[in-house]
Amino acid sequence: MTYCLAIALDQGLVFASDSRTNAGVDQVSHYGKMFTFTREGERQLVVLTAGNLATTQSVMDRLRRDIRDNAETNFLTVESMPDAADYLGDVAHGCQAKRMEAVTQAGFSAEVSFILGGQIRGGEQGIYLVYPQGNYITSSEQTPYLQLGEFKYGRPILDRVLARDTELDEAARCALVSIDSTMRSNASVGPPIEVLCYQRDSFRLDRYLCLEADDPYLLEIRRQWGEKIGRAFSELPHFSWNDLPDKKRFESSTV
Repeated sequence: MTYCLAIALDQGLVFASDSRTNAGVDQVSHYGKMFTFTREGERQLVVLTAGNLATTQSVMDRLRRDIRDNAETNFLTVESMPDAADYLGDVAHGCQAKRMEAVTQAGFSAEVSFILGGQIRGGEQGIYLVYPQGNYITSSEQTPYLQLGEFKYGRPILDRVLARDTELDEAARCALVSIDSTMRSNASVGPPIEVLCYQRDSFRLDRYLCLEADDPYLLEIRRQWGEKIGRAFSELPHFSWNDLPDKKRFESSTV
């Protein structure tokens, strides 16, 4: 399984992803799910991936080949982030169509999804969730993040902490806690954990971390978060059964 997320803030963008790939309980591998396409000073694009690994690799190969072959449309020629999302959707949909019939007959899914984020000079930064069908959505003022894969365990902290004016470093820590919470509840998500921050209008990707399972910082984040969650729970107001109003009490009946 996979867990990836991207956060869009006033200050910039945050990306985070795990690196575990499952093909059954006895076939666990590690593949990076974060890819960058850059031209210093002009554009910085980040792609996060989820879904069928073979299809994902086919899509990434096609994106690189289009750049190498100077295709008319590629990540280094598109004029805006929405154009980049359209292009990624078209490539992904085409690669899936080639594999769909064969893998469906074998009982597998060839579907892949992506998060694309970044900025092209002359335009605004943005993040986009690209669906297997090739269409996409973007973030909003109310929900400044997008997720892929096994996202339900890591969502509560995002909803409680993030706002558009959250600072980049704070959002990066929030992303790490979100992924660690997911790893705690789902063994199919695991390290190495990649975290990347992009500062708005900088057109540089120079704030990157790759944390292994035994990384001291990751272990300390996990320890402190667990302790403080437990402490916060123990300090919640207690209630007395005898103080509940009558309408809240359970009324038993005899048949």
